[in-house]
Amino acid sequence: MAATKKKDGKIAKSEKKGSKSVVIDFRAPEYYTNRELSWIKFNERVLSEARDKTLPLFERVKMLGITASNLDEFFMVRVASLKDMVNAGYTKRDISGMTPAEQLKALSTVTHELVDLQYSTYNRSLLPLLKQNGLTIVTRHEELSDVQGSFVDKYFMEAVYPVLTPMAVDTSRPFPLVRNKSLNIGALVSPKEGSGILKGKGSKKKTDFAIVQVPDVLPRMVEIPGDGRTFILLEEIIERNIDKLFLNYKIKCAHPFRIMRNADLSIDEDEAEDLLQEIEKQLKRRQWGEVIRMEVEEGIDKELLKIIRKELTIEDEGIYYIGGPLDLTFLSKMDGLKGYEHLKIKSWTPQPPKYMDMDANVFNEIRKGDILLMHPYESFEPVVNFIRTASRDKDVLAIKMTLYRVSGNSPIIAALAQAAENGKQVSVLVELKARFDEEHNINWAKTLEKAGCHVIYGLVGLKTHSKIALVVRKEEEGIRRYVHLGTGNYNDTTAKFYTDMGLFTCSEPIGEDATAVFNMLSGYSEPVTWNKLSLAPLWLKNKFIYLIDREAEHARAGREARIIAKMNSVCDPDIIEALYRASAAGVKIELIVRGICSLKTGIPGVSENITVRSIVGFFLEHSRIFYFLNEGNEEFYMGSADWMPRNLDRRVEILFPVERAELKEDLKYFLELELQDNVKCHFLQSDGDYIKPDRRGRQSLNSQRQLCIEARDRSKKKRDDMLSKRVFIPETAPQDEEDGKA
Repeated sequence: MAATKKKDGKIAKSEKKGSKSVVIDFRAPEYYTNRELSWIKFNERVLSEARDKTLPLFERVKMLGITASNLDEFFMVRVASLKDMVNAGYTKRDISGMTPAEQLKALSTVTHELVDLQYSTYNRSLLPLLKQNGLTIVTRHEELSDVQGSFVDKYFMEAVYPVLTPMAVDTSRPFPLVRNKSLNIGALVSPKEGSGILKGKGSKKKTDFAIVQVPDVLPRMVEIPGDGRTFILLEEIIERNIDKLFLNYKIKCAHPFRIMRNADLSIDEDEAEDLLQEIEKQLKRRQWGEVIRMEVEEGIDKELLKIIRKELTIEDEGIYYIGGPLDLTFLSKMDGLKGYEHLKIKSWTPQPPKYMDMDANVFNEIRKGDILLMHPYESFEPVVNFIRTASRDKDVLAIKMTLYRVSGNSPIIAALAQAAENGKQVSVLVELKARFDEEHNINWAKTLEKAGCHVIYGLVGLKTHSKIALVVRKEEEGIRRYVHLGTGNYNDTTAKFYTDMGLFTCSEPIGEDATAVFNMLSGYSEPVTWNKLSLAPLWLKNKFIYLIDREAEHARAGREARIIAKMNSVCDPDIIEALYRASAAGVKIELIVRGICSLKTGIPGVSENITVRSIVGFFLEHSRIFYFLNEGNEEFYMGSADWMPRNLDRRVEILFPVERAELKEDLKYFLELELQDNVKCHFLQSDGDYIKPDRRGRQSLNSQRQLCIEARDRSKKKRDDMLSKRVFIPETAPQDEEDGKA
């Protein structure tokens, strides 16, 4: 058996090969992929959906819009963070051996290539296909016919002109704030002869810079009446009529541009007297963050670009020359166009849950046994109903829950507010630091406080990312605790297209742990031990490493050992090292990772027993599920955490076991089904690329579609069974002599 020993503080594996002993350093940088470059690979997989000719056209268009939205956030957060490191002189290498400066250089190359592929897909593939199907998007306002031009000009004067604020830049008017992600038109203008603007004898004609923000309060796509359906983008309408905004000036040139700013909030939580006020203040500063990226139109006037670059302090590699409309996120909304159903994927209606009667009392249902929910295949309504019923139930004493992201018109927020007004003890942790939802969550926190809820604004230095709800109820047998635990947010909107898992239970050990969780979040209580739950940042990573190492011990002892883990990202070096050790010991490890994966497969003696697949489909894969063979005593866990340092070291996360036999069977089937997917699956190769499996000679299996079919068929069977058991009273039935009723 190979011996393990420490080498420079890192776990290494020593193997006998002939007379030589080979030491494997599982932390060697060449065994790891940079997380940012891995994320780009993920967005390429999303883009591959937009390029998939087997998909309905509107689905392809939507996917292209999603890649643009993804890239925006990537620049505002990840690229911005690397720039901060470079500016601070930080040179420490990441697990793949790259410094921040080296990462930025590599990212500049691959992101420019990605953007080129986005616009090649848009211009060469999607635009012509839209036109073939009766949908034309005018790419340049010069292409308009006289009739179309007349409509556009009238629309400009009536609907657009009153909203616009043209801003000139000169000695008395400084360069205005260009807001993050806003679309703007920059122009060079000069006074007309005899306009009265030129002052002083012999003064020379001067060129000035001006800017117009494209208003986001108006529709980006404007339909032009006529044969078929023709649309023009708002910026093209403004550019066509920009002379009307600068009377007595000649327009030398006008071109759209768009910027991304550093959107990461820097909050000193130890010094902040009021976290809510501090975050509100920082949100205002976000608009002034350093410019990270600028998109400009191909062929932009050089003098105009020079002025914009100087004012915004943007380097060459941060400029993206775009051969098409800036900001493709508008494409995500095209799916909402009425008609064209043949170009869309048929919408999915979540079905009633397998283990629950939605018409019955939710507490009675949970007492029958633990309930597994599979969203969006099954409805999220039982979760909403859980809180809503608790808010009205006279026997419920208290409701406690964590909120990370919720919908814009959240029924859960309404139910919590109602519960407080009904005299229940309601405690809610609202995570104010949920990125890009800070303002949203501040508003919800204030709403809940006004209703009488006790609101906690998270913990200093940590984000509370766990998903847990606790209802305390007085019953004949005494106090009983009902708990919901989930892998996704309490968001009834995203629950319709994110794949997530939830568990209802009234298990006393889990109920005790849930109480301990909320006591820890609201005060200074820190349990020494836990019954069933494992929490980050103090205990969860060690739990995962223990479970992985246990499988490795089984493998070394000659027993079958297997791990299946499904999550969004894998980049924690301690976890990856444990996986490498287990693989080297002979454990079969199958990872289903939607996004970032810093682990490499196929390394001799290190990761030969590890496979990684990514599923990118109609639904966004979001659930976190972990399976360990454990010598035949199979263990299943679900939770809110990915295998990332931020989840395991800097967030409050919860891992919970699934112990009911029927639910374990369902989870195993779910995982095995995803492992067999050969339609939406991409396999990670040893060189870091992802490829789709060869389906020749094999039956196609789309796991998401299969789960939809099964949920629908199960629901139909349940309805049919109910109908078959009903007793219909015939019209000739004898009447009851007492009350004359049948």
